[in-house]
Amino acid sequence: MTAPVGLVAVDHVQLAAPPGSEDALRTFYADALGMTEIPKPPVLAARGGCWFAAGPVQLHLGIEEDFRAAKKAHPGLRVTGIEAYAARLESHGVHVTWDDNLPGHRRFYAHDPVGNRLEFLEPDA
Repeated sequence: MTAPVGLVAVDHVQLAAPPGSEDALRTFYADALGMTEIPKPPVLAARGGCWFAAGPVQLHLGIEEDFRAAKKAHPGLRVTGIEAYAARLESHGVHVTWDDNLPGHRRFYAHDPVGNRLEFLEPDA
């Protein structure tokens, strides 16, 4: 019997960052977002960048020489306790922008220190 074929999950989301931004990324993703930096395989670590995880969620930040932050594209990150999570980010100096245009959800947007847009959302109770 053969195993079914098909997508089963998103393994990670890759975002780009400019050269030399790793320290700022670590401060944002580890300190402000509360993620844990995970080691990159040595062959990939030589390229720079950094990877982060929180539970099953992984965000990989890769270095791009002619980096330009995406203005519209973004990962949508589901959170619990969205009000407290937004307050956590604000306490780290991160500007959050609330958006009430998604029925059945509370959500806000924020940008990482290199300009990548991130969406944070929680379904209504």
